[in-house]
Amino acid sequence: MTAESLPGPDSKPPVATAEKLADLREKLELAKEPGGEKAVAKRDKKGIPSARSRIYSLLDPGSFLEIGALAKTPGDPNALFGDGVVTGHGLINGRPGGVFSHDQTVFQGTVGEMFGRKVARLMEWVAMVGCPIIGINDSGGARIQDAATSLAWYAELGRRHELLRGLVPEISLIFGKCAGGAVYSPIQTDLVVAVRDQGYMFVTGPDVIKDVTGEDVTLDELGGADAQARYGNIHQVVESEAAAFQYVRDYLSFLPANTFDDPPIVNPGLEPALTPHDFELDSIVPDSDNTAYDMHEILLRIFDDGDVFDVAEQSGPAIITAFARVDGRPVGVIANQPMYNAGAIDNEESDKAARFVRFCDSFNTPLVFVVDTPGFMPGVAQEKGGIIKRGGRFLNAVVEADIPKVTITVRKSYGGAYAVMGSKQLTADLNFAWPTARIAVIGADGAAQLLVKRFPDPTAPEVQKIKADFIEGYNLNLATPYIAAERGYVDAVIEPHQTRLLLRKSMRLLRDKQISRVQRKHGLTPI
Repeated sequence: MTAESLPGPDSKPPVATAEKLADLREKLELAKEPGGEKAVAKRDKKGIPSARSRIYSLLDPGSFLEIGALAKTPGDPNALFGDGVVTGHGLINGRPGGVFSHDQTVFQGTVGEMFGRKVARLMEWVAMVGCPIIGINDSGGARIQDAATSLAWYAELGRRHELLRGLVPEISLIFGKCAGGAVYSPIQTDLVVAVRDQGYMFVTGPDVIKDVTGEDVTLDELGGADAQARYGNIHQVVESEAAAFQYVRDYLSFLPANTFDDPPIVNPGLEPALTPHDFELDSIVPDSDNTAYDMHEILLRIFDDGDVFDVAEQSGPAIITAFARVDGRPVGVIANQPMYNAGAIDNEESDKAARFVRFCDSFNTPLVFVVDTPGFMPGVAQEKGGIIKRGGRFLNAVVEADIPKVTITVRKSYGGAYAVMGSKQLTADLNFAWPTARIAVIGADGAAQLLVKRFPDPTAPEVQKIKADFIEGYNLNLATPYIAAERGYVDAVIEPHQTRLLLRKSMRLLRDKQISRVQRKHGLTPI
């Protein structure tokens, strides 16, 4: 030992490893509940789970790897560990995923610098790995005391959402009052799920609206989960956080981890022959054209295991968007719902369907159209609401999608709705119709009304007889699937009980579909 290496009289002994471990354990313990006892007590009084317990409830047991537990704002003596968000990685149904959860006990889950850096890094990680990202939102929005820093990180996260969009599934869970900037990140994701009477979304709250505009509105009317679902901002409203986690797990079971991956295949080869449920389809469509029925009764019989997973069922209810499986492989389903407005397509239905088509196309999920619609919804409100451009966007989404597309027309297919609901002319690969199908410009009743207007007294008995005879002849000779079949617009008219097995054959034939497109920067959404 040299003189230089000898400790001086004033030197301190090195810190023992045991002390370093104790210091680490103390910091980690603080990081578990950085808001302190008062904040925890306040949270517990509200019955709100911790940010970490929510993550544990979503992910497979024991799979969570937290990142950034000791992060906090540099140079701020009052900074708390985590900075209001818990981030990390784990497994969902055995597959990787990124997750973050707002911590209400730290600055009410508002966005600060380290909050933004942690979530941004997580978004970069899921892009690199190619896996879904799930955000559990319970945030007060921008952090006022951080001023421009908070706003800057909201903008940074918005930029990263664009990079992830169509690359990996992005999912948001709304478990609290998400206000201001806190709504702009979730609304950019593919799926938004909220808990009824617990999850709220709004840009400005009722008090601010009252002060600025003088309008009186309750919190539920403004930003409640059911209200926002009707506005088209929330896809699914559930009764509990547990139900939300299960919905997300089920949703992801139909999807690939990223646009370059394949989705899970579940129970292929089941029921390879006709079953009694198949033959129930032969009598499922009512004889009367104007009698409603639940389209789900058809969907449950033509897809695997009766498993039809609705997406956004509370908005635009006249059209069903859902996932199902054909011979074990996921497909997207777009179907008219005669229980609502006879299955007519309005503004909300157009937007809902267009979004779903584009999502399925991004993740290489084939589409099945099941058609029973009298057309686009007429009315002044629809015209003022933009039915022309919104219907045009639906049309554009269908044409733009290069995934396999199969259409089953079960009853009405009238007017412009014929085109957007998977017509051959809008690039459907295979188009089938049941013998109950009616394909025409307009329904028989509508055509008859135009006819009787020519008579001085449309209510006269002889005119009503002409009307009845016209309707009968129209339905027998014009509004049938056979004229379309003669011209090749329908590939085959089939017995309904053949549908399930025919879908299997069709999807098998289309599995390797490829389309060569004209090179351009990107397409444009109409108007």
